[in-house]
Amino acid sequence: MQRDYDAEIDNLQKELSKIKELLQPITPGLLQEHMKTSANKSHKKVGHIEKMPNMHPDPNIMNILDRLENNCGSKGENGCITYIGVFSSGDRHLTWIRNEVNTENLLVLIENRTAGKVLACIGSNDRLNILLSILKKPMTVAQLVEGCGYNSTGQVYHHLKPLVAADLVIEDKNEGKGVYVIQPHRVQGIIMLLAGISDMLDPQYTQGNWEQSEQNE
Repeated sequence: MQRDYDAEIDNLQKELSKIKELLQPITPGLLQEHMKTSANKSHKKVGHIEKMPNMHPDPNIMNILDRLENNCGSKGENGCITYIGVFSSGDRHLTWIRNEVNTENLLVLIENRTAGKVLACIGSNDRLNILLSILKKPMTVAQLVEGCGYNSTGQVYHHLKPLVAADLVIEDKNEGKGVYVIQPHRVQGIIMLLAGISDMLDPQYTQGNWEQSEQNE
């Protein structure tokens, strides 16, 4: 069957004309306004805080984020955080909730040198190993000598002393004489500090050479 190309071209032109007629109500100006409105919806602000929708699939978490954004923006604060957690080891169970902590109060800890003092107190492998061991279960000095690979009880006491002075570690007589545990109200701080370190090491966002930075000190 022979095709009538002229007729086909005429039909195509008619269809194009119909499409143009349908598109005429959407003028360039209206289209730009629509795009602008959509952009504003996706970048809504409360004060100086930009709202970030769809950050997490759980609506409960998004409700918490939404409240933090609203409160922070309405009060003109630089930031606030909420964190919750649970930790269980052996027969010791801890749960914590800190809601809407003002980040300005956290930054002050650097300005008044409190952060430096805390990090200096625990910032050695020996003290961190002791904290880790006692975090897992209550331990005596003799158990720490064996578990952490020390040669004498004197070495353990040397590193244990500042941890006790900082009220991170206490002797819990309910567990037995000479048995040390992490202060319950300090556990969340240790866990959250490690969570912060994990964020700094996350290769999803950035990469760094901590060994190299340590050598440059």
